[in-house]
Amino acid sequence: MGSTPVPIDIRQLDLDQITAALTNLGQPSFRARQIWQWLWEKGCRDFQEMTNLPLPLRDQLTAHFVIHGILPDKSQFSTDGTIKNRYLLHDGYKVESVLIPVPDEDRYTACVSCQVGCSLTCSFCATGQMKRVRNLDQGEIVDQVAMVNAQALERFGHPLTNIVFMGMGEPLLAYGPVMQSIERISAPDGLGFSPKRITLSTAGIAKMIRRLADDNPKVNLALSLHAADDAKRNSIMPINEQNNLEALMDALDYFYQVTRNRITYEYIAFDGFNDSIEDARNLARLTHRFPVRINIIEYNPVEGVDMVKSPIDRLDAFAAELTRLGATVTVRRSRGKDIDAACGQLANKD
Repeated sequence: MGSTPVPIDIRQLDLDQITAALTNLGQPSFRARQIWQWLWEKGCRDFQEMTNLPLPLRDQLTAHFVIHGILPDKSQFSTDGTIKNRYLLHDGYKVESVLIPVPDEDRYTACVSCQVGCSLTCSFCATGQMKRVRNLDQGEIVDQVAMVNAQALERFGHPLTNIVFMGMGEPLLAYGPVMQSIERISAPDGLGFSPKRITLSTAGIAKMIRRLADDNPKVNLALSLHAADDAKRNSIMPINEQNNLEALMDALDYFYQVTRNRITYEYIAFDGFNDSIEDARNLARLTHRFPVRINIIEYNPVEGVDMVKSPIDRLDAFAAELTRLGATVTVRRSRGKDIDAACGQLANKD
């Protein structure tokens, strides 16, 4: 006897493929568009809830397909309003996303993950202590956005204003599903979210930055920089050994010339490592080739990591020197200090 075929996750199919599958099931092709709307506009995770479909079709869909939605597993609530969420995936793995509300600025941001674990082993990162198991698929990424948006509406009466791919994983090493998810998040027949409000954060893979420029999904780009010279960056981010600063700056310059989309440098200030006045001057020199914004970030401690955040006075002096040298600078104070704020911390717990 042959083995029973494993049902296909219907969200892995495009509209044409769903249409073809329905034809094979003896169903009219117009039903594909209805199913598509249920999946991506309404976020339906159960075929039996697709109420404008005939019951026999719903039963056929249930028999032939699955919807691998993510399930809420655990949430942590900070006194500053930040909420960290852990989700259970269909295969038992866990990932996380964060809702960061800043009501004074009318900004409500979802920070989403794109991989289970990460392969880049940045020394300061909790996710870097986990092996990369797999990429998330487009549905699992879109689910995070939809769930955090619902959370923002429920708790703050406000929808999301921004989405950042700054959670677990390296987006440029999960390029296919990340691009598919951005298309679904921003499509009129998806979540309808403006790509100008989406930021993709990368540790820096030059050839993939160039590919992103050529594909031009209209999103903003952030480089997790954290050091302005190769020796220091190599010591905390091994990816820099194959993608040094010169190669990255060339790729970012190309990205800006092709897309004119905003570029940000993310720069975590570590005490005594990258927060001197000389470090500020090195960083300022990197900003002159094309317009960028520098986000200086307070470090959230990670268990087993020796590095600690820069003291406030040292961080402020660093930012002041950058501003004096003409850089556009924002200091991002740490959020969620009273919960597992660093990326990967909650997902790595039992």
